[in-house]
Amino acid sequence: MQKTNVAAERVLPFRTGTHTMQSVNLSTNYFELFDLPVKFELDKVVLTERYRALQHVVHPDRFASATDREKRLSVQQSAYINEALQTLKHPLKRAKYMLELKGVDMSSETSIQMDQDFLMEQMELREEISASKSSKNPLGSLHAVNSKIDQSIGKLLENLNLLLASNEEEKLKKASDSVDDCSFLRRYRKKSRF
Repeated sequence: MQKTNVAAERVLPFRTGTHTMQSVNLSTNYFELFDLPVKFELDKVVLTERYRALQHVVHPDRFASATDREKRLSVQQSAYINEALQTLKHPLKRAKYMLELKGVDMSSETSIQMDQDFLMEQMELREEISASKSSKNPLGSLHAVNSKIDQSIGKLLENLNLLLASNEEEKLKKASDSVDDCSFLRRYRKKSRF
């Protein structure tokens, strides 16, 4: 645990002995903030340890008797660390963030163009979900549909790992499409619940 506190202090300029806070750069990318390599697969245990170490250093409770400026900086930095954790912890958010770091604009909803095979698969899923709800064994049918969706999501996430390791424009475009496809499938996964 001592090692992660050293990492926290290296990333954030705080004097922890006196609880005095200096200005903090809120534009540090999330991977740098947690001292992690910029890659899709990451160790969630290490992420959690580094998160706790950083929060130990900046959490507003540590600055209850500090100046207003220090309290404000503590709240801002703590919120930034929370946002970074939520982004890196979730695969789709992490993929979108990595694409943004590589210069791919993920905010444009109009850029979503799904290939015909994927669209056909989605229409089939919609029909399967609808049919399963009125079948003799709706729970079993929905479970089968959910398994199919989960397998598709798993394949997309595996593919994202490979695509995001590249800086080639074509592979990044495919990664962006995979993120969109995965988001679409997750929405279907939610619809397939009772």
